[in-house]
Amino acid sequence: MKNRLINKRILLGVTGGIAAYKSADLARRLREAGAEVRVVMTSHAKEFITPLTMQAVSGYPVHDELFDLKAEAAMGHIELARWADAILIAPASADFIARLARGEANDLLTTLCLAAKSPIAVAPAMNQGMWKNTLTQENVQAIVAKGIHLFGPGEGSQACGDTGPGRMLEPLQLLECLAGIFATGSLSGKHVLMTAGPTREAIDPVRYMTNASSGKMGYALASAAIAAGARVTLVSGPVSLAIPDRVECISVVSAQEMYDAVMSHVADCDIFLGVAAVADYCCKTIASQKIAKTAETLTLTFLRNPDILSSVAALAKRPYVAGFAAETENLIANAEAKLRNKKLDMIIANQVGDQIGFEQDENAAVAITQNRQHAFARMHKQKLAREIIALLSEEVK
Repeated sequence: MKNRLINKRILLGVTGGIAAYKSADLARRLREAGAEVRVVMTSHAKEFITPLTMQAVSGYPVHDELFDLKAEAAMGHIELARWADAILIAPASADFIARLARGEANDLLTTLCLAAKSPIAVAPAMNQGMWKNTLTQENVQAIVAKGIHLFGPGEGSQACGDTGPGRMLEPLQLLECLAGIFATGSLSGKHVLMTAGPTREAIDPVRYMTNASSGKMGYALASAAIAAGARVTLVSGPVSLAIPDRVECISVVSAQEMYDAVMSHVADCDIFLGVAAVADYCCKTIASQKIAKTAETLTLTFLRNPDILSSVAALAKRPYVAGFAAETENLIANAEAKLRNKKLDMIIANQVGDQIGFEQDENAAVAITQNRQHAFARMHKQKLAREIIALLSEEVK
């Protein structure tokens, strides 16, 4: 369960109700599960628990005003809606559910829900009589019909002394429910072999050629594939990233080492994802000692490295082959040429430079197959990875 929440961005909405005291524990549990948490509180929520408490447990200042000039300068309400991988309102009062059902946008939290494209879940918390009321049930049915997830409520004793349905689920129960949103199972039973990061091509014992790839996109895709139920083998160049949980990682340095590792594991894979920024050339001769600085110029001779993508695509028994194309110009035209020339099933093209692509946390991309294109807007690489894996899952059905 916890693995599905690692690196997820969860927007926790807190509305007015005695169950708001559980929200602090919920935020803490989410962070323990690896999620990043931002909290939005309604004015009534602040009557039950302080923003300072929620700031302490989430690690970030609480958002509570729709028109906050300081917040708008840093992370405004639209940007906050884009940031979230999921929105969880816990507790969700009867009043909030009613406003959500009507599509109102009269405070920050309802505005975020209308602006968000990510999944929304509500954890109701109210008196059992309010929960059973026909109007509340109609509102609940209305939001569920709109695709909003309903977590609970539970049954039991309530703060008012009543007993019955209306209790907010406990934080650990809510974590299980929330993790279920990210468990697609779309690649269950599939073996995904992929590459990530840069390669280093030695010049002498202390110098090498490389590129600016951080490996973030490849590692995000590995995590997304695991969440989708796949078995993942990751052949990684030198990066400073933690290996995703449940991923088999093979560390390499040079393009030749990456090629050898891929070709030794490709036989039993169903999907090959070439995400690494592999060096096209290597030195013909690697100096055995450090090259001294003597002449004004230095001439090196380079040889072409093996093309990993083309080699996998040329196999008689080949997996589904998808590659990445990092381009500085003519994005679509260059990517389409690589798709044809390398005989790939899919290519994901992304622009690099100007604060996007390499070494950045966000990226935009265009997935191209033989018969369609799908553009992905600029977003966090973790979120982009999940969308790419979802598209890939459709292609390999």
